[in-house]
Parts: sequence; C-alpha cells; structure tokens
Amino acid sequence: MPTPGKHPSPALSHVQDLLNLLAEGAPAESFALPAGEDAHLSEAEAAAIAEATRVALRIRRTLSQHRRREAELAALFDTAGDLAGLRDLDAVLKAIVHRAKLLLGTDVTYLSLNDDEAGDTYMRVTDGSVSAAFQQVRLGMGEGLGGLVAETARPYTTGDYRDDPQFRHTAAIDGAVAEEGLRAILGVPLRLGTRVIGVLFAADRTARTFTPDEVALLSSLADHAAIAIDGARLLDETRTALVDLNAASQTIEAHSEAMRRAQDAHDRLTDLVLRGGDVTDVATAIGALLRGGTLVIDAEGTELARAGAAPQPPPARAVAASRADGRAVPVGGTWVCAVLAGPELLGGIALSGRADLDDADRRLFERAAVVTALLLLLRRSVAEAEDRVRGEILGDLLTGAADPAALTARARRLGVNLDQPYAVFVLHAETVPRPRLLAAAARIAHTRTGLAGAHHEDVVLVCPSEAPSAGAAALAHELGQALAGPVTVGAAGPATGPGNFPDAYAEARRCRTALRALGRTGTGAALGDLGFLGVLLGDQTDLGGYVQRTLGPLIEYDAQRGTDLVRTLRVYFEAGMNQSRARDALHVHINTVVQRLDRIGRLLGADWQRPERSLELQLALRVHQVQSAAKSGHIGC
Repeated sequence: MPTPGKHPSPALSHVQDLLNLLAEGAPAESFALPAGEDAHLSEAEAAAIAEATRVALRIRRTLSQHRRREAELAALFDTAGDLAGLRDLDAVLKAIVHRAKLLLGTDVTYLSLNDDEAGDTYMRVTDGSVSAAFQQVRLGMGEGLGGLVAETARPYTTGDYRDDPQFRHTAAIDGAVAEEGLRAILGVPLRLGTRVIGVLFAADRTARTFTPDEVALLSSLADHAAIAIDGARLLDETRTALVDLNAASQTIEAHSEAMRRAQDAHDRLTDLVLRGGDVTDVATAIGALLRGGTLVIDAEGTELARAGAAPQPPPARAVAASRADGRAVPVGGTWVCAVLAGPELLGGIALSGRADLDDADRRLFERAAVVTALLLLLRRSVAEAEDRVRGEILGDLLTGAADPAALTARARRLGVNLDQPYAVFVLHAETVPRPRLLAAAARIAHTRTGLAGAHHEDVVLVCPSEAPSAGAAALAHELGQALAGPVTVGAAGPATGPGNFPDAYAEARRCRTALRALGRTGTGAALGDLGFLGVLLGDQTDLGGYVQRTLGPLIEYDAQRGTDLVRTLRVYFEAGMNQSRARDALHVHINTVVQRLDRIGRLLGADWQRPERSLELQLALRVHQVQSAAKSGHIGC
C-alpha cells in the first residue's frame, strides 16, 4: 500500500493502469508503456513493468478465449433450440448451414448427405454458393475432401484445396470447386453413433488456415445437426407411415364397405332365386343394384332376359375373354361377364350404361353372374327333370304301350291336352350335333305347350297344329336359322287322342326319310306334299285327295264354266305333248288348243310341264279317269 501523502511508484502506477485496461477490455496495443516513459525508470522498475504487461496480456487472451467460447456455446445452445423446433427436413438442413455460416463467418457453408445405395455423398443444401455445378456435385467415397471425411468419419481441413496433395482430386470435383472459387475448406462428419450420414462444410474464397477452435466449433454443430437431421427424418417417416396407415385404413374401410355391399347384393339375389324368381327378375335386380341396363344370354347367345338394355347380345369374343380371365371385361362401354358353373359356360351378362364401373361394382357384377349361374343351373335341373317326364310321356305316346286314359292324365299335368289336334314332327340335321337339335326342339315344345324328346334314333316334336304341312315348313326354317344348319322336318297329323299318335309318328318318319332321299334336305313337308309318292308311302291310300290336290283347280274351273280343260290336258299328254296331234284328237282349231293350254298354265302354275310335275299330273289324270268311269257305271266291281 502507498504511504498517505506520498506519490506511488511508476511500476505500481502502471500495474494499476493494466488492471483498468483489463477491466475495460481494451485492445492489446493499449497495454504497451507509452513512448518516453521508460527513460525515467530504473532497470528494476522497467523489468517489473514489462513482466506485469506480459501477465496482463496473457490474462487478456484467456478472458477473450473464455468470452468467445461462451459466445460459441450460447450460439450452439441457440442452434440446438432452433433445430429442435423444426419439423421439416429441408428446413433443418437449411438452418444448419446458415447457422454454421454465422458461427464461423466463412464465405460459403454447405452440407452433403450419404447415398448408401449409390455408395457416394451428394450435395444437399448450400448457403452462399453461386455455382450451379458446385450445388449438384457428387463425391465418391474417398474422393476430394468431402469424400475423405465421409469415408473416414474424421474432420479434414485445407488452407488451399487446389494445391493440397493430401486429397484425391477428380476433374468433376476440382471443376466445381474452381467454379465456386473456394480455397480454404473445412469438413466435419455428421455422425449418428458410428454411422456417418453426411458431411458439414465451411469454406472461404481466400487461402487461410482453420484453427482447432473452428474445427471443434463446426464439429459440435455437426453433432447437434446429425441428431436434428435424424429426428426430422424419423418425423418424416412417421408422417409418411401415418399417411400410409390412414390410406390403408381408408382402403380397408372402403373394401369392407364394398364387401358388405356385395354380400348384401349376393344375399338379395340369392333370396330372389330361392323365392322362385326367374331370369327376368334377376336381370331387373342386377340393373337396379348397378344402375344400368342388363341383358342375359344362354351359352348359344340367345337372349334369356333383358331389363333396361337394347336387344343387342354381347359379342361372343367378349364372353370368351371373360371366361378365360375369370373377370368381367369392358367392351365398347359395356361390361360383359361370363356365367360359369366351374369350367362350363352357361351364358353371359351384359351391363350397359356403366362404362365407369369401379372395382367394387365390378366385383358386385361378378357376384351377380355367380347367382345367375345358380339360377340357370336350377332352371336346367328343373327342365331336365321335366324333359325326362315329357320324354317318358312322348315315348309312351308314340309306342301306344300305355293306357290311353292314364297317358292323357299324365300329359294334362304338363299342360298338354291330347284331346286337341296335334302334329307330329320328326327332325333330322346332318351338320348339327344331336344334343343341340334336341335342346332346340325342347325349347319350342316349352313355348308351344308340346312334347319333345329322343325316340329310338329320332328327335321328335309334338305340337298343337291342324296344318302339319305348313308347320313343318315353318319349323324347318326356324330351326335352320337358330342352329345355323339345315334341318329336315317330316310331318304327319293332325292326331287327336293317344291312339292316333303311333301311326302319325310312323308316317312323319317315312316323310322325313323321303325328303332326304329326294334331295330336299333342309325343308319341311307332310306326305301329302310329296304327290303320288306321298300317296304310295301313306298308310291310307287317299286317291281322291291326291286327285283333288293335283287337278283341283282344273276340275273346279270345268265345273263352274262348263269347259273341258281336264280332258284337253289328258289328250295333250296322250298326244305326246304335241299341239297338232292334240288338235286332231279333240277336233278343234289349233288356236283353241293353245288358248286352253294357256288357261291350264295359269291355273296350275308355270312349272306344270316340268317332267316331275307332268308325271304327277298324268298319274292324277289316270286316277281321275278311272274314278269318273266308275261313277258313271262304265266300270263294275
């Protein structure tokens, strides 16, 4: 302590000044002794002042380091707090490089992330960069400063990267660094435990050396950054997982709703079938469920039912495609689904007006096809059972082996009244399989309240009719169109009562055989349509009917007008179809013969002189001549 009243020594006064400078945080140059003052000091005082100044400067450096360290720690804590508050990965990465730029005061900071699949590290985000090539550069493991940091998990620094031989230079990396103009570079690893996920860089465009404190500061920031990056990644993955989970939940919910709706529809359609609904009822229900028009066909493409749809069956190729794929298929704005029973094709369903059918409704449509298959199988089973019964009745009817009264009662239970006139048709098709012909005959029998079935080797159809001849011709045309092949139909009847059917069947069978023998395949007729051959083949020789069918127009004309056309025709044939000889035999003018023959042609048809027709006419004329003579008494019994 200085004695009161005395001035302190120069050395002590200078120590006090140094303490004041330390307290004020003065710059280092302020600690030097002012020029000229050391001249008044003794050697001991000068040495003491010099030592005190050195101690003061050392204290100042320590205080400066502590303040800088405190500032850096405060900045790191602030950075950690800021990063903890960020949830987006991109925002976290940008915050890291920006805070690194602020802490180290460098020209550029940037961050790369490792790509484990590619085996390299790529530039992810930069701050202060102006080069597009630099911002897109990728570094292989061990390449350049960054690749070496990523590979070794150790920090590396260079005062001037361009000329530093400790790194593996590549043209791509060196070109990007040169374009950015970087010289001094510091890189530290971003580590999660022992795994490196990327590299954090700080760089200047002038050559300099990074201090250990700067390396430690950037490393500390990198440690906080790695945790923040991992947290942001986990948060992103969690968000993605939640989104995926929510989408999966919605998908499951939608699928469950679709399954519930499909099950409800299946139950409704099945209940409809079990309550006795027909194909039309099912088609209507399907259309109502799917808000479209429906058309149901059988395996042959024949329409079975339609509800709100045009009468246009789906293409066979569409049904085949659905059958092969096992799913409903779209064709020209219409959905088509094959109706299957295992591998067997029973038919198809077409849904129109719903080109935008979604997966749920598509599955519902396919379920509807399953129910339709159930209905068609049920119908077929019933039809087969009924056809067996009808076939048994038909067999008994054609053989005449059963009791007529019992047979009539059995037939009446099927809606067949044997007391009415029925025609018997025997069918034959050379190019159509017999089962198809039988099925077609059965369909006609159902629609016309008749019977159909196989009897011996024949397909026989019995239908209500009083005109077997016209019915046979129409039936041959109808079956030929439906089966796309010629069908020959022999007819007989009408037969009334069970006892008349065996003879009618035999006659229809002979007619069918005659049609084929005469080359009239694909036509239908009764024996009466075959002329004199039909008379010969018939069990009952109706010569009068034959004459009337053949010469009726001439006989009636002669009777009404008193002409002699029948005799003129007979004489014309006897004269060898020579008009001059006929004139002589008739004792008339040649013009009269010509006029009479012209009248005969108009009454009999233009083909009356064809050999086949003329033969029929000559036979009928002979029979008529004999019958006329018998009636006049010229021929006795």
